[in-house]
Amino acid sequence: MKRILPSLLAAGLGLGAALPAWAAPAVNKGDTAWMFVATLLVIMMSIPGLALFYGGLVRAKNMLSILMQVFTIFSLIIVLWCVYGYSLAFTQGGTPFIGGFDRALLNGIYDAAAGSFSMAATFSKETMIPEFIFVAFQGTFAAITCALIVGAFAERVRFSAVMLFTVLFFTFGYLPIAHMVWFWAGPDAITDATTLASVTDAAGYLWQKGALDFAGGTVVHINAAVAGLVGAYVIGKRIGYGRESMAPHSLTMTMIGASLLWVGWFGFNAGSALEAGDIAALAFINTLLATACATVSWVIGEWFVKKRPSMLGAASGAVSGLVAITPACGFVGPMGALVIGLLAGIICLWGVTGLKRLLGADDSLDVFGVHGVGGILGALLTGVFASPQLGGQGIWDYVANKASPDFSIANQVWVQAQAVGITIVWSALVSFVAFKLVDVVIGLRVPEDQEREGLDITSHGESAYHS
Repeated sequence: MKRILPSLLAAGLGLGAALPAWAAPAVNKGDTAWMFVATLLVIMMSIPGLALFYGGLVRAKNMLSILMQVFTIFSLIIVLWCVYGYSLAFTQGGTPFIGGFDRALLNGIYDAAAGSFSMAATFSKETMIPEFIFVAFQGTFAAITCALIVGAFAERVRFSAVMLFTVLFFTFGYLPIAHMVWFWAGPDAITDATTLASVTDAAGYLWQKGALDFAGGTVVHINAAVAGLVGAYVIGKRIGYGRESMAPHSLTMTMIGASLLWVGWFGFNAGSALEAGDIAALAFINTLLATACATVSWVIGEWFVKKRPSMLGAASGAVSGLVAITPACGFVGPMGALVIGLLAGIICLWGVTGLKRLLGADDSLDVFGVHGVGGILGALLTGVFASPQLGGQGIWDYVANKASPDFSIANQVWVQAQAVGITIVWSALVSFVAFKLVDVVIGLRVPEDQEREGLDITSHGESAYHS
């Protein structure tokens, strides 16, 4: 099988706009079946994976609160995704920064009169999957991105404020970045230099620039981490932070959650190939290897610094490796994944210790230290290890229908840095405005007495545990 990657000027997940008129449909049932499995795996990452990972890290009095936030955010975003989110992210709009409303309410995917369903492009010409499964797969990405944010300000925010912020961030933060990084018309439209230029001009802004993000280093992890850090600053520190013990109440739950995240992440990364082929296999082995490497390097680093390894460190190391390999998994070779994983463990360990002290924010569950630092590291190193000289896949030329011989590490790292910078600035701006607006309309923080008693009882009238 040929190795398929996006065009000379583009890379990432790609979209499946509706099937171009000049391409003949060829739905591959094996690819479609794999996308069902991958979508289910990503759902498992969020609920129960992320929910249990976060739940174990908070104090017992806030366990149900964080579970409720993750579970409800996931549900809310799936609704919004089908109403307008998918259309704005993955259809062509008037600008390269956001799409249009052609697919609002999932309109046009099923033609009742003709009794036919629309197809979505993959990375192989004339190879399609049903557009509905592409909608579902991408919807899970949007949902987990918004759910990740709440870990940065856990244990102190009103539930209603979390929900309103989620709507605002999803609409004005997530959707533009997803469109800029991942939207294009698909490979079937490319037959020569002229059509390549046409497809590129119609694509998202960062896709046009050639940014590589296979499964969401910028769109998901940096985007969520920056929003979470801004929230930690705006909302302020937990009562007693730095003076009272705020240790995780159940590292058993955290370990279970981290394990579910690791398993589900194979759907997240390998599913982003959109086909059950060699690039999916590459993303799979890279995800396995980088995560194992990051776990080992974090544990060794913590062992050296703190004189003893911890379960919390091992779980955090695994997540740091998963985050860092996400943008790179379909572009780099296994040895590139090994290096990315080893570096992610050590650098993210610094991110949740030294960098956290420098930033001075109460990022409750180290969202920025792991997802922000790991996402930035992975995005930049993608530009290095995607090079064929270092075992990477390079860029696929859809005009010649073969791998392009041209790959400049320096140029690609510069493009990656621009994508990282744009994501940081846009996420920070949108989230700051959203938090301030929510604070004016609802109020962000629960009263002090409710925070001390715990959000499980005061916000939801329930307790996670009964003696």
